[in-house]
Amino acid sequence: MLLHVPLLAAYFQRARGEMPPQLRRTFDTHRLTARHGAVLPQLVGGQQFSVTELAARLGVSLSTASELVGSLGEAGLVERAEDPANRRRTLVSLREEYRPAVEAFLATRSAPLLRALATLSEEERAGFRAGLAAWSREAQP
Repeated sequence: MLLHVPLLAAYFQRARGEMPPQLRRTFDTHRLTARHGAVLPQLVGGQQFSVTELAARLGVSLSTASELVGSLGEAGLVERAEDPANRRRTLVSLREEYRPAVEAFLATRSAPLLRALATLSEEERAGFRAGLAAWSREAQP
């Protein structure tokens, strides 16, 4: 298995070069990293999430999620709005002008994984998901 890790790491390192120009300019101008980029797929479906919900989805601390959202807000990628149901809670959403670029980037980057998953049985996909989840838990600081 370890023979595949460097190949996958190289694939993920090439991500910045595959970004649509609008997204790459924003990331470069605001010195955003892959950690910031991990927030965007959570928001691409049009949902709004609180910072607490994003922290849970990303498996990071609340302070880390808040910092990521703050930087993305300063870069203009996300919007923050007061939750009408709970004024103490802030909801985060992807700004509409970035939605096409983020969707295009995600489609390009996810294509190899989707093709690989299509070759697996449901049982094999479940095992693959379980293995990735276990690995990511162990890799958390």
